Order: sequence, then structure tokens, then C-alpha cells
Amino acid sequence: MVEKRTGDTTSDTSAGQRLQRGLSSAVVVDQKATQGKTTIADGVVAKIVGIAAREIEGVKDVVNIGAGASISGLATRVTHGDTHAQGVSVEVGEREAAASINIIAIYGVSIPQVAEAVRRNIINRVEAMTGLTVIAVDIAVTDLYFPDEQADQQQSRVQ
Repeated sequence: MVEKRTGDTTSDTSAGQRLQRGLSSAVVVDQKATQGKTTIADGVVAKIVGIAAREIEGVKDVVNIGAGASISGLATRVTHGDTHAQGVSVEVGEREAAASINIIAIYGVSIPQVAEAVRRNIINRVEAMTGLTVIAVDIAVTDLYFPDEQADQQQSRVQ
């Protein structure tokens, strides 16, 4: 059973579930069980996307970009805030979701292969965990990470 609220829309999914979309979350109601409803916040989908991207070898990190990214990133680190959704934006509709993500790739990897692996993993994780169909995953490689430079910086200058 689905309660209608102003501004909400509902539709059926291929899995026999009813999806209700509010202003900031998707509501999945299993039609077989009328004992309640499940609400999935947009932030939850964004965290799934961020974690799925970080699982792929060749991805150093997922990062924010833009004018406020440095300040936002610093504030998150200082306050020990949650960084799982950092650098991720999602649009969640009635039955579908789309994501945009900014990553730092490790130097030497095939960027097209890493991007495709990230895209596949995000689609698989979001669809498996939420029941939403992922229609697009836009990936921006915003920087390269050089592992050799970090090793050089860790060596002591004084012997």
C-alpha cells in the first residue's frame, strides 16, 4: 500500500515493487507485503555510488571539484564528516537513477578501462541494493595520482 503525498509520483518496477518518488528520496513498496514501505534517501544512493567507485583498482579517490571544493573538503576532514558521497551527485526518479562522479586515477592505468569498470560496478551495486534502474553514470577524471611522488616525499631528508 502506498500513501500519496502532495508532489509524490508512483510507478511499478519490473521486480513487482511499487516505487514512490518524493522530493528527496525514493520509496520502494513491495506489493507482496503490505506491512510497510521502504524509503531510500538520495544521499544513500550517492554513498553507494561513491563506495562502488572506490572499490575499483586504479581509482585513487573520489573528489569534489569547483570553487567550494577545497573549503568543503577541509571542513569535512576537520570535523571527521562522512566522505562516502563526496564528489558524487545523483538524480533519483520514479524508477531510474543517474549519477555523476569525479575521480582521481592512478598514473599508468588505462583510464577508459578504469572508467568502464567504475561504471559497471556503480550500476551493479545501485541496482542490486535499491532496485532502481541506473540509466547513466557520468565519470570525470579530474586528476592523476603519482605513487612514486608520495614514496619520495616519505623518505627522510636527514640521515
